[in-house]
Amino acid sequence: MKFGIDRLLAEPELRAALQGRRVALLGHPASVTADLTHSMDALVACPDINLTAAFGPQHGMKGDLQDNMMETEDETDPIHGIPVFSLYGEVRRPTGQSMGTFDVILVDLQDLGCRIYTFVTTLLYVLEAAAEKGKEVWVLDRPNPAGRPVEGTILRPGWESFVGAGPMPMRHGMTLGEMGRWFIDHFKLDVAYRVIEIEGYDPNAGPGFGWPLNERVWINPSPNAPNLFMARDYAGTVMLEGTTLSEGRGSTRPLELFGAPDIDARAVITEMQRLAPQWLGGCVLRDCWILPTFHKHAGQLCSSIQIHTEGPAYDHFAFQPWRVQALGFKAIRSLYPDYDLWRDFPYEYAFGKLPIDVINGSPILREWVDDAGADAGDLDAVARPDEAAWVETRRPHLIY
Repeated sequence: MKFGIDRLLAEPELRAALQGRRVALLGHPASVTADLTHSMDALVACPDINLTAAFGPQHGMKGDLQDNMMETEDETDPIHGIPVFSLYGEVRRPTGQSMGTFDVILVDLQDLGCRIYTFVTTLLYVLEAAAEKGKEVWVLDRPNPAGRPVEGTILRPGWESFVGAGPMPMRHGMTLGEMGRWFIDHFKLDVAYRVIEIEGYDPNAGPGFGWPLNERVWINPSPNAPNLFMARDYAGTVMLEGTTLSEGRGSTRPLELFGAPDIDARAVITEMQRLAPQWLGGCVLRDCWILPTFHKHAGQLCSSIQIHTEGPAYDHFAFQPWRVQALGFKAIRSLYPDYDLWRDFPYEYAFGKLPIDVINGSPILREWVDDAGADAGDLDAVARPDEAAWVETRRPHLIY
């Protein structure tokens, strides 16, 4: 499998349209070639490309900032001497000053296939700025490690945010290159756009289901995205950021598990199996203990549930991470009716709304969890039509 960056560097005909033009890179720590050279270094070394600027998304080009709403400043790259503009600092959209530094921007971001992962929204903001300023956008495409499956309710009008770029479900099942095509169509953007496609990519082929296991090294695209299995879980476990439960930050398996000092993980698993066993296919739930070194419940022993998506029990097409995590919330609410589950703070600059609702793009999931009379069928009745609608909406924009 050849990623977009590797094809651009290997095929002179793809680079021909860049000759004589100023080029920028939007990248992060996982923006690397097959031999693990960072894309910035590889592009500077390419004689056909004049790299004049770079941009970093949330967590920055270095990927050094752990949590949400930790901002990165603009800087000058100490090796190449080009400006590196932050799109997660004083601004989250490219400004007129930064847009004046290039003619074509190459977007080389490893995504996780989840609406809330902010690189999706950053792509939209770049497309909108490029349309306004007459710039060109190329996506050097990379696999979606969560694959093609679709899951979750579609973001409702009025719930747009930095973690909700538009009316899509939590797990969208597209690559960034494909997502750019949908953005341009949905938002009616007049922008020059090109995708350097992945070669040899089949998102439905095991064992990696689009991710080239044993062929490409996994590099963290953000500090708490340490492996493929986290990426598979993420469309569910990201909801933990809107709760008082630990998502495993400060442990060695962030966003693959959830827990707290005051729950009984074994009892929660048993209750999940009682409430909706049909939602638990394709993975294995295991009770365990974590002692977070930072973030929620730091220094406290937490009874926890790990969602295992590695090994022979993993079924890519049966696994439903959004429902698994929703069921975890429902089980805790069933066992501990007065549990203080939902956090209340400004999540990703969305003020006056509960984070769990911002994350889901509506109050639907939270209200279902809190309704003692609601069962799995009630959430399915809302989510299934949304999922089916998205499968049709995205179809014209799929490349692979």
